[in-house]
Amino acid sequence: MSWGSELWDQFDNLEKHTQWGIEYLEKYTKFVKERSEIETNYAKQIRNLSKKYQPKKNSREEEESKYTFCRAFLTTLNELNDYAGQHEVIAENLTSQIVSELSRYLQELKSERKSHFHDGRKAQQHIESSWKQLESSKKRFERDCKEADRAQQYFEKMDADINVTKADVEKRSSHKARQQAQMRHQMASDSKSDYSAYLQKFNQEQNEHYFTIIPNIFQKLQDMEEKRIERIGVCMTTFADVDRQVLPIVGKCLDGMTKAAESIEPKTDSKQVVESYKSGFEPPGDVEFEDYGQAMKRTASETSLSREGKEKPAGKSKGKLWPFIKNKNKLSLKLGSGPEDFSHLPPEQRRKKLQAKLDELNKDIQKEMDQRDALTKMKDVYVKNPQMGDPASVDPRLSEISQTIEKLQFEVQKFEGWLAEVEERMPSKSDTQRRSLYETQNNTAVSNNCAQDRESPDGSYTEEQNSETQVKANIAPNPTSTTPEFDDEFDDEETLPTIGTCKALYPFEGHNEGTIAVAEGELLFVIEEDKGDGWTRVRRNEDEEGYVPTSYVEVYLETNAKDS
Repeated sequence: MSWGSELWDQFDNLEKHTQWGIEYLEKYTKFVKERSEIETNYAKQIRNLSKKYQPKKNSREEEESKYTFCRAFLTTLNELNDYAGQHEVIAENLTSQIVSELSRYLQELKSERKSHFHDGRKAQQHIESSWKQLESSKKRFERDCKEADRAQQYFEKMDADINVTKADVEKRSSHKARQQAQMRHQMASDSKSDYSAYLQKFNQEQNEHYFTIIPNIFQKLQDMEEKRIERIGVCMTTFADVDRQVLPIVGKCLDGMTKAAESIEPKTDSKQVVESYKSGFEPPGDVEFEDYGQAMKRTASETSLSREGKEKPAGKSKGKLWPFIKNKNKLSLKLGSGPEDFSHLPPEQRRKKLQAKLDELNKDIQKEMDQRDALTKMKDVYVKNPQMGDPASVDPRLSEISQTIEKLQFEVQKFEGWLAEVEERMPSKSDTQRRSLYETQNNTAVSNNCAQDRESPDGSYTEEQNSETQVKANIAPNPTSTTPEFDDEFDDEETLPTIGTCKALYPFEGHNEGTIAVAEGELLFVIEEDKGDGWTRVRRNEDEEGYVPTSYVEVYLETNAKDS
């Protein structure tokens, strides 16, 4: 059906209908725009949620990454972030493919509609003007016909009177009336011709108006309206396709989440708990019987100043009741302020930390060596081609890198020494068997320091250190350990008693007065603790003693020295 033929007289209603169509298109555009904003806000909220639960740096959450379920959750967060990105794509495509396009199309549509109705009003005004002209010529023709009839009647009346009287004057008046009537008839005839012409013209224009001009305008309006409706249909299809286009990627994100969930391995996580918290200590051994009936023997052993009463077999190391010990080093563990050699950690954890530090140092060394090799090649190029650069300009950087490598290698040696020390101390199955055999052979001995064996004086993991101290004490007993302590004020020449042993971690030249030179790995006796000035007083033999930097030695104080 054509609007031009069916709705030829509905100009005003078509104007209202097309205006409503444009407003409806504007409403749909607003709907898509709001949907796009919802997608944008949703994506933003999803991204913020993913970011909120991402592991923070320098926190326990970083340590959690070694568990499979934590890694799965992290993967889920990353996939969720990508999922949010797809909603941003939806918002972007809705805006670019629908909102922007419809906004531009609306402007064109309004302009086109305005043009069509302008043409329609112009045609309407023209036909109305023609109608008015026809009406005017018709009225003029009607008026002239009436005037001609009156003039004719007047002439006929005058002519009848003249025939009776035969008067000359009256004859002249009758002649004038005839002329007037003839003129009026002529005017009426002319008006008739004009009216006929206008009528023919109007009918032609009216026919053209209602069968050509208006149908063409209304057809254009109909085409415009159908294009608008078709455009809405296309946009609604795009509205769905925009979502459908991201479904494969959204599906991959969801598949990634599912795969991450399937990668969770409870057994592996349980094993990781062992790796994370295994101390390396052996379970505690049997608690020995303390015979309080032997009062004199116990008193003697507790008060004796001799080292023999305190010495224990080097191979005998009782298990400690670690689960019941309140570890004072927990604070340093949390704050990350433990010593450089990780001696505050249990053996197994200390070994892992030292190995990780060694791996890191070796990577740094390799990096520096790569830079050195590159600079060396550059220098060779400069030597062969002086115009490309000065070979001497590379020397400062090469020297700097060499010093860095030397420092790193020194650090490696230091950590390798600590690692070897830890690995030597860590018990094996054969050690456990030997220990059991030794304890069986010495089961008659009663320990007078059982409480001290079960717990370190400072509450830290120091079983191996105490054992090594005891071993060293057996190997090189202090000949003056029985000498009572006297104040230096009374006897400066009195030999100070030994309060422990120490091991040199690094060589020390000892050039300054009051210091003593030591070699790396050398064992010495400690006769005075560090008083806070960074120096420890040590003795090599009866005649050689002096101060060494506390940071250069590893000190093992005797139990009595720690308790005093």
